[in-house]
Amino acid sequence: MTKPLTQEMIASLENIVGQSFLFLDTETRNHYGHDETEDYVFPPSVVLKPGSTQEVAAIMKLANEYGVPVVPIGGRTGLSGGALSIYAGIGLSMERFNKIEIDEKNLQAIVEPAVITQVFREAAKEKGLFYPPDPSSQGSCTIGGNVAENAGGARAVKYGVTKDYVLNLEVVLPNGEIIWTGANTLKNSTGYNLTQLMVGSEGTLGIITKIVMKLLPDNSHNILMLVPFFKAGQACEAVAQIFRAGVVPSALEFMERDAIDWTLKYVDGVSLDIKDEVEAHLLIEVDGNYPDVLFAEAEKITQVLEQFDIDEILFADSEDQKNALWKLRRAVGEAVKSNSVYKEEDTVVPRYELPTLLEGIKTIGKKYGFHSVCYGHAGDGNLHVNIIKGDMTDENWKTEVPKGIREIFELTVSLKGTLSGEHGIGYVQKNHMDIAFNDPQLQLMKSIKKIFDPNNVLNPGKILPDSLV
Repeated sequence: MTKPLTQEMIASLENIVGQSFLFLDTETRNHYGHDETEDYVFPPSVVLKPGSTQEVAAIMKLANEYGVPVVPIGGRTGLSGGALSIYAGIGLSMERFNKIEIDEKNLQAIVEPAVITQVFREAAKEKGLFYPPDPSSQGSCTIGGNVAENAGGARAVKYGVTKDYVLNLEVVLPNGEIIWTGANTLKNSTGYNLTQLMVGSEGTLGIITKIVMKLLPDNSHNILMLVPFFKAGQACEAVAQIFRAGVVPSALEFMERDAIDWTLKYVDGVSLDIKDEVEAHLLIEVDGNYPDVLFAEAEKITQVLEQFDIDEILFADSEDQKNALWKLRRAVGEAVKSNSVYKEEDTVVPRYELPTLLEGIKTIGKKYGFHSVCYGHAGDGNLHVNIIKGDMTDENWKTEVPKGIREIFELTVSLKGTLSGEHGIGYVQKNHMDIAFNDPQLQLMKSIKKIFDPNNVLNPGKILPDSLV
């Protein structure tokens, strides 16, 4: 479906970016040919590192004319294969787009896509401002990738996900045209919402070159508690009860026992004394500017938790202890990855359905012979399911696990949930889209892609199922 790069085109690309920012060697191409999605490697034919919107536009215009695929590449921390060059072509690394401009008067910022999420959050904090989205990979993922995937994080439960902070985008379309999608205003009811169409589009509709972000005033206080549950199902039940009690935590994270045990072995400087009977933990944070209010909220949460079979609640009593607990939570994914070959799914349901989802995942695992380790943003109903290969045979891993994954997604959708809360569909989940959407919905998505990218050169082979392309 794609055309190979010719020497003529390579020469033209070199004229656009310069010899120093065009790479044909195998090592570089392999480096940019993978992300954190299992063990997939799809090297592009050439890696380009443009330095301006105009260079990106010139590249897209040329690629569109030649029919050569282009894949935007950010921090390569994705878990759905969205940045994989599955048809080779041009790997477009955006890493030179790394500027931040903060508008303190309007509580906004103009951010380029290669800015590391944590760097942006810290730059805002230095100005007394707050950018809430905080994916677990915030130390290495980029703002552009966050926008493309509509990333969330622990604090999405109170503050929302990336889409809730994007006001306007500069975008290069597949034909090389440059547009702004909206306005730098907090309200906008002018025409179709192209900004939100672009957020979460996984690099399939356009290449984002500038992002106008909304910021908030920074909070000055928080309380963090770690709650051990003797029954994992009860930990899930407690989530909805906390909200029904009238408290909206700034974070509410679920960690199954294996997730904590494996992570404690993986990270340095964190220790916990956990009873053998404990099956799961909730990590709960409340934040704000008034300590008395936070103490009252923590007390109300404690009253809810005491209705369940829990061990002693740990209240973090210092910044070091808070940092240690967050280090533990953020390292879970890496710890699981280091322990075994695995597949990670990103289910999300209405939070009240979490106990049913967790129970169903375990039942499906028994049916198909796999073990799973679950954790995630329970306050959002977002449960990450790590399916562990362990001692499964290669044959069962290849044939039985895909059946189980499909049943997990069918269960999730039956509970009024969907396939992904924050990781996206990309390459690995596209053939499950028929579970969440009927044919008219999928045909509409196909039509949108066709309008933006009639020659299918921008990140082809993502999101839409193979049967639809």
